Amino acid sequence: MKRREFITALGGVAAIAAWPLAAHGQQAGVRKIGVLWHAASAEEEGAYLGALREGLADLGHIEGENITLENRFPAEKSAELAQLKPDVLVAVSRPAAMAAQRATTTIPIVFSLVPDPVGDKLVQSLARPGGNITGLSNMALDLSAKRIELLKDMVGGLSRVALLVNAGDPEGARRYVKQSEAAGAPLGITIEPVEVHGLGEIPHAFSRIDQLKVDGLVGTADSLFTVERKNIIRLAIERRLPVMMHSRQTAQDGALMSYAPSYELILRRTGIYVDKIIKGVKPADLPVEQPTKFELVINLRTAEALGLTVPPSLLAHADEVLE
Repeated sequence: MKRREFITALGGVAAIAAWPLAAHGQQAGVRKIGVLWHAASAEEEGAYLGALREGLADLGHIEGENITLENRFPAEKSAELAQLKPDVLVAVSRPAAMAAQRATTTIPIVFSLVPDPVGDKLVQSLARPGGNITGLSNMALDLSAKRIELLKDMVGGLSRVALLVNAGDPEGARRYVKQSEAAGAPLGITIEPVEVHGLGEIPHAFSRIDQLKVDGLVGTADSLFTVERKNIIRLAIERRLPVMMHSRQTAQDGALMSYAPSYELILRRTGIYVDKIIKGVKPADLPVEQPTKFELVINLRTAEALGLTVPPSLLAHADEVLE
């Protein structure tokens, strides 16, 4: 099916005075790039790690030749990574970006897949980040309202929706709840936040969902739910519960719907920011990039399993329909 191309905003950055990379003392011609991930292993981040490598290779940065990648899982290892004095530190996800910011004020940081970098005080503004940090947002917080609206379009009688939030990130959870409640109110939808306290806790969350008697489920764009997506989808389908998730990958794994930018493409474009910094551009002068195109993916197999008929209007607007 047709899949729209991702187009970026806030483009066009002029080369500025050189960032003092030499201070990190790397071997001549070989740059060290630290990458901080939120998930617990390379297997869990596989597709995204591959996309980052491809983005760097597109610009001539080849692992094992002129760059080395120091990957760390999870974000709690930010201090360890900073001690390696990489030329650039890439932080994937909000928790990783926050951890990287705490770990260093001197090493250039490029964040990726961060929902609200200004609200998190990672940057002063999208146009002029300031400091040693910039990167790419996935606008996940801003998409909360649209996800609920699309789920309502799919499930006509939707009136009570469970919202999975990560209890380990209370500020992020609070923002998702606030945005979702604001979106649900005019649609007549009650939002029921369900806290998940870590890996392996999804069955406990579904015990709570069972008590709430909801008729829909929305997963927030948190790395915890990316890692646990298969458990979430399996348990939802067992309950014949329609699920809207936060990435195309989740729809491929069986979620009824997803609405998001292409995360793989954001990771691939992260390499552009690394390249600019290696070539001397200051992070403070690199505007934060935001996606302007988003993919609605519908899984028809899951719809059939749930006994749902997809409205023609949704099919017409879908970027991809999985059959």
